[in-house]
Amino acid sequence: MIVSVHQPQYLPWLGFFDKIEKSDCFVYLDQVQYKSREFQNRNKIRTKDGWIWLTVPVMTKGKRGQSIGEIIIDNEFDWQKQHLSSLKTWYAKAKYIDKYIPFFEEVFSKKWEKLSDLNIYIINYVLKQLALNTPLYFESKLDINSTKTDRIIEICKKLKADTYLSGTGGKDYLEEGKFIEAGIKLVYQDFSHPSYEQCYNPFIPYMSIIDLLFNNGEGSLKILKGK
Repeated sequence: MIVSVHQPQYLPWLGFFDKIEKSDCFVYLDQVQYKSREFQNRNKIRTKDGWIWLTVPVMTKGKRGQSIGEIIIDNEFDWQKQHLSSLKTWYAKAKYIDKYIPFFEEVFSKKWEKLSDLNIYIINYVLKQLALNTPLYFESKLDINSTKTDRIIEICKKLKADTYLSGTGGKDYLEEGKFIEAGIKLVYQDFSHPSYEQCYNPFIPYMSIIDLLFNNGEGSLKILKGK
């Protein structure tokens, strides 16, 4: 059985969902330390001039060392209105905007407190739209007590997985020998970003998954798989 893990990101890119599609089960890492200036509270969408960030403001001042599950959204700024306006503006001509925008209208009408709750709510919706039924788990509910490579191995053992699918970034920090000792096969994700129809030319990769959905609808999973 193949297991993969990741921090819950905001509007994740295609590679996030490719990893889930290639796994037998997936674990949300909701206890790992939050990292600013990455993708846990922001992601990219396509515009006529290139791309822009959509960023969820969070409260981090004086709160170093928080886990992503502890991060609180800063609702002093009406970020929901800005994000919804950006989606409606830049995807107005997308073929499937009418299919998906009602969900985001609902999402951005709510006042979210925790970043992880917002992220997971959106991710679970996207998984449903992609018809991906990979079983999902939470690190916090698996009673994981280790860190770094040992954390991953403990997760694999808890779920009785014999294979761990890591992102390519794992090559920089995973202690590969520990997987051998534990009898767990370590495999690195081999994701080739597909090209697909966007609202604007030329094609720009590494956008949020919603760029794929808004433009390609039900055909998104086939494109994600490279078929």
